[in-house]
Amino acid sequence: MSSELITHIGELTCVDAEARVLTDAAVVVEDGRIAWIGAAADAPAADTATDAEGRAVLPGWVDPHTHLVFDGDRSAEFEARMAGESYAAGGIGLTTEATRAASDERLRDLVLGRVADAVAGGTTTLETKTGYGLSVEEEARHARLLARLKAEGHIDAVTFLGAHLVPAGRDAEDYLDDVVGPMLEAVAEHVDWVDVFCDRGAFTGEQSRRVLTAGRDAGLGLRLHGNQIEPGPGVGLAVELGAASVDHVNHLTDEDVEALAGTWAHWDRAGATGTPGVVAGCLPACDLSTRAPLAPARRLLDAGIEIALASNCNPGTSYTTSQSFNVGTAVLQMHLTLAEAVRAATMGSAIALRRQDEVGSVEVGKRADLHMLAAPAAIHLAYRPGMPLTHAVWRAGRRVR
Repeated sequence: MSSELITHIGELTCVDAEARVLTDAAVVVEDGRIAWIGAAADAPAADTATDAEGRAVLPGWVDPHTHLVFDGDRSAEFEARMAGESYAAGGIGLTTEATRAASDERLRDLVLGRVADAVAGGTTTLETKTGYGLSVEEEARHARLLARLKAEGHIDAVTFLGAHLVPAGRDAEDYLDDVVGPMLEAVAEHVDWVDVFCDRGAFTGEQSRRVLTAGRDAGLGLRLHGNQIEPGPGVGLAVELGAASVDHVNHLTDEDVEALAGTWAHWDRAGATGTPGVVAGCLPACDLSTRAPLAPARRLLDAGIEIALASNCNPGTSYTTSQSFNVGTAVLQMHLTLAEAVRAATMGSAIALRRQDEVGSVEVGKRADLHMLAAPAAIHLAYRPGMPLTHAVWRAGRRVR
């Protein structure tokens, strides 16, 4: 075993049960885990030492919703949307064509480049999805690629999103026969989760139920895109089936909020213990890109619902992997405090992936995922929005930036 002391931390945001924010702090990392936390003056010796020189340190960001397997460019679509055209999910078909035409090697290089961008911004835990193949052969190809990258340690969770959109020229029910049949069979051994886009222009509530129950029967965890474009059945379906998260949640009724809140009755939010409910995934970069109303994060938190912040990195509506941008936006425009926004991008997102015992906070025994800022305090993420504030990143105890 080798150990590293990171000392003279100006501000250490732990996001632990006590919501500790320590000043003049230190952390000892040993064998990829957090071994000790405390005052710099009390720090034990270690094999090596890194002087933070007063910089702030946070848990590494956790990003629970990305679409990294894609090729092609949709900047023209974005420009048109900024000029007033509405978003209706149809551009996914353009990405599907370009992605199908890309070689395995090109797709791997593209995904690794996006992962590197995320890590450079402080993200240390990543989920990503299939969903731009939309055929049995292509969805299986993308799932195999992502499974290899997971085995190599580049990403942490893989989600099957064959039900992203009905491909052009296909009947929805006929296509779903493929999704829940040969497509699911081809990808199941390579993925951890199943997801479906339950909204106008994609899949109905009953169609989405069919996808999720088939995935559950195959042993996969459940995730859901819902309530992005208009109010609909997504949240209710996520609650009914016990999904880990429902993401987007831009358009919620009082009944939706009440239903989500009810899933958290057996959860100790402070200690992150008990039985977690359905996390509400908020995707502010996507909301800004589509000019949608921002997800009501303040309302959700006030109702006792755990929220996550995610990049939703994709070529059409959120071409970014910056969780720092999302944290700054949550503070500046979504009425969250800094502590709430940081938690949503770390512990809240870890809960959305059901990885809260492993990542999402700086606690003894957890994976040593650390994000050091080029600033003395975490508030600079919102105080200096858009600035490149990542100074160093450790993932599983290894410095990766």
